[in-house]
Amino acid sequence: MSHYDDAFILQNVKDVYSAVANSGSAPEYAVTVAQAFGYSIEQLESVPKDSHMGLGCGNPTVTATLKPGETVLDLGSGGGIDIFLAASKIGPHGRAIGLDMSSEMVKRARQNATKRDLYPPHVSFLECSLTEALPILSNSVDCVLSNCVINLLPQSGKNHIFREIFRVLKPGGRLVLDDILAKEELPRHIRDDMTQYVSCIGGAVQVHEYRELLHSAGFDESMFVDSLADLNIYIMAAELESAAPLNSCCKIAATASTTVPPQNPGLNLNQWAASYQIYTRKPDQPGVDICDTPLERWWDAFPAVQATKFAKISPTELATMLRNGASVAVIDVRGNDRKGGHVAGSHNFPAQTFYNQLTSFHAQFNAMSTVVFYCSESVGRGPRCAGWYQDYLETNVMSGPNVVVLEGGIKRWITEYSGEKDLVEGNRPV
Repeated sequence: MSHYDDAFILQNVKDVYSAVANSGSAPEYAVTVAQAFGYSIEQLESVPKDSHMGLGCGNPTVTATLKPGETVLDLGSGGGIDIFLAASKIGPHGRAIGLDMSSEMVKRARQNATKRDLYPPHVSFLECSLTEALPILSNSVDCVLSNCVINLLPQSGKNHIFREIFRVLKPGGRLVLDDILAKEELPRHIRDDMTQYVSCIGGAVQVHEYRELLHSAGFDESMFVDSLADLNIYIMAAELESAAPLNSCCKIAATASTTVPPQNPGLNLNQWAASYQIYTRKPDQPGVDICDTPLERWWDAFPAVQATKFAKISPTELATMLRNGASVAVIDVRGNDRKGGHVAGSHNFPAQTFYNQLTSFHAQFNAMSTVVFYCSESVGRGPRCAGWYQDYLETNVMSGPNVVVLEGGIKRWITEYSGEKDLVEGNRPV
């Protein structure tokens, strides 16, 4: 076990992989490593090239037996390669969710998803530390994947993540991991080398330790298969392409801290570690309620709103504008709850998919003088969507409508104007 404290380990891992997200990998290097660990050329050509960066040690989607309509969770999703491959297997009605501790990685993955027109709730990427409670509801996931990530967690983090995996899996749900495991107890000079830790070697545990972690979390039986892959491929691939940065799973330049000791260039990775595929499942639990909406907070799948202040408009002001024929568009961001009544003439853009439609939304309403957003009480979805639109205008340096939020939402609107048919409509098909 490393003598470094957990916070130091996590910060170094985050810093290094964030640097990888920003710099990317040389294409030939990334392809060489990906093929060495089980990705076919066809698979690599089917996903954005920036989604695979030579960071994995296997291909968990091959043996995950994913089915149409399933919910898949990838822990440490990086640029998104395994999520994109999973999405192609689970189809449009399935959900593929990637979690990563690096905001830079999440940004890269979301950009890659946009290139393939993949959006929440079908494909989602969230920033999340795997050492904290996952933003996923219990008994909501059919299959959990992870590729060369668990070894990067400190010991307490390893204990925690397996308990969390057990919690979020549906009864009978599968866990398919590819990870680096130690062949024997690692000597101190490797465990205490932070460069080796962030390179997936220093934090590796042995098979019997890994099995015990799974068992303690509730997984009764687990299967470990040595892939027999040559871990030195990371080094050889980097040498073949001199332009390749040392940013593979097992060949990362640890630049996160000046206190990190240099990597031993003569280390034979195969002497100390091996790439394993681990498979287990959550036992059946008859009578347990299954959750069909995995995300604890649906808005976590989108960028956080940067705009901090929104202008508000009172019902009286809006009613006057509408009756005077002002240039105003009213946007109802509710979903199924819209049927209870709405502002007459309002346009329905459910909040859960609004962010995906920002470009077309702007094209439709950019000529208006004012755009008014509302939801039930205008304290959640309404302000959030207004914020996303305001951010869109500012990010793209665009002139556009005045963006405001209706005070009190539809509840106050109906209270004040119930029965006034020019202002309130209700029970029409959504």
